Amino acid sequence: MKKFIIVSLFLLTACAPAKAPALQAAPTQIPTSIPPTAIPPATVETILPTAAPTPTEELLNQRASPLDGMPQVYIPAGTFRMGGLDVRRAANETPDHDVTLAAFWMDQLEVTNAMYALCVNAGACQPPQSFKSQRRYFYFNSPEFNDYPVVYVTWSQAKTYCEWAGRRLPSEAEWERAGRGDDFRTFPWGEDKADGLRANFNMLVGDTSRVGTYPAGASPFGVLDMAGNVAEWVNDFYTSSYANAGTLNPTGPATSSSLQRVVRGGSLGDAEINIRVSKRSSVLGSIPGAAPDSQASLGDFSPRIGFRCAANE
Repeated sequence: MKKFIIVSLFLLTACAPAKAPALQAAPTQIPTSIPPTAIPPATVETILPTAAPTPTEELLNQRASPLDGMPQVYIPAGTFRMGGLDVRRAANETPDHDVTLAAFWMDQLEVTNAMYALCVNAGACQPPQSFKSQRRYFYFNSPEFNDYPVVYVTWSQAKTYCEWAGRRLPSEAEWERAGRGDDFRTFPWGEDKADGLRANFNMLVGDTSRVGTYPAGASPFGVLDMAGNVAEWVNDFYTSSYANAGTLNPTGPATSSSLQRVVRGGSLGDAEINIRVSKRSSVLGSIPGAAPDSQASLGDFSPRIGFRCAANE
């Protein structure tokens, strides 16, 4: 089963609820700002992997964000098969169905500590709910981990960052297309069994890895870290199946009584079955209108959940 460590209830699927152990009783008290000298600005050169995969020429279409240096990959318009296509698929991955998407840009990497600190220092973002990671006491505020994925961010914090950076959270369908491409693969890299050369999963590392560490695990479009490392917030509310899912640029249901949001990609602690490209899980999102800084307004957060952004063509 998927085992994110979260502050409160973590539902894997609507049909198989499970409680994750609480890491802490309440959000860690943190300062409202970070000394600018503690986190130097991120640069593309320090983030890109040294041994990148070689996609075909038509897919090698990239740009870098002028605000945070994030390399972005162009995902062309097209139709793909969404949902679980292998024998291990869960009920919430069904029914599989064709989805047509307009072209968009997807962050090649997960948003890093250094990138997120730019937004905090600009006064547009709140710091993560903890400066720690899974096993590191100093993480977000340690230059050693600048190029590692930011964690302990709520859904609202992820959304705010993406909007500050001139982008947005991807839809669940966009996330899966960027990870799967246009064939029926089980993992971003294909059908080969997951291992330590393709992904950070199953506690092989025990904590987060530097973004871009696993070029052998790249998706068909060259998007990295879409399996393992940290699971990723997407924009959609969670539903227990795709029974009523849209097929043209779907954005998920307009609202949800449970206020659960979808997270994708599995994490550093997940077994192989939970880093398949179709795997989907639910986590309590931020609740608008609740008392500021309350647990209800924040929703859940975890040392195993981060995010990446997308942008329209």
